[in-house]
Amino acid sequence: MDYNTAKGDIVIPEYGRNIQLLIEHAKTIADKAERQVFIETVVDLMQRLHPQTRNVEDYIAKLWSHVFRIADYELDVDPPCEILSREEVYKRPEQLPYPTNYVKYRHYGKNVQEMIRKAAAMEDDEMQEEYVQVIGSYMKMAYKTWNRENVSDEMIRKNLVKISDGELELEEDTNIDGLINPTIKRRRKITNSSSPKTTRMRSSRSSSSRSNRSSSNVRSKSTARRKKR
Repeated sequence: MDYNTAKGDIVIPEYGRNIQLLIEHAKTIADKAERQVFIETVVDLMQRLHPQTRNVEDYIAKLWSHVFRIADYELDVDPPCEILSREEVYKRPEQLPYPTNYVKYRHYGKNVQEMIRKAAAMEDDEMQEEYVQVIGSYMKMAYKTWNRENVSDEMIRKNLVKISDGELELEEDTNIDGLINPTIKRRRKITNSSSPKTTRMRSSRSSSSRSNRSSSNVRSKSTARRKKR
């Protein structure tokens, strides 16, 4: 008895072993015209086995490329489309070079170095000072992301000087935490302070609720008097 474990591997399992045997048989047909008709019939059969391939772009080219792959590119027929050779299919891509850029203080990331280079090349002193403050606030935020211990502003200043090779420096009176959270404080002030329209609506709602309560009390007193009579 012939077991599948004793047979060769299936190149494309989606088509099964019978399709592979038909393609192997086509390689043994001597007449080229007969071989061409036979392979076209096999491609039609592959298409019927997987009708969903019709929705794929260039599905005919895909089926023919699968036929040549199963035949190990040793099939002498005329496909209706261009078929890549074995060397082109199994060509290995060129190896990408590993980045060799040295990053000082990796917990800050490479973007910090790029920002520092850009800041050092600025000619406008005022813009450079504001940009350096942004870099310092980002450095402190990145440090807190990758380190559990607290970081002082003095450490951020020293690291900025080392990374920039002494070209950039944060002023000692600069509060880096104040640079990180000014928008949050403003939003809190805006949400806490209510507009005059909202106060009017709240006062009108409270007055209406009071009037409703007084009317309900009057009704309850009138019903109690009727019951006594």
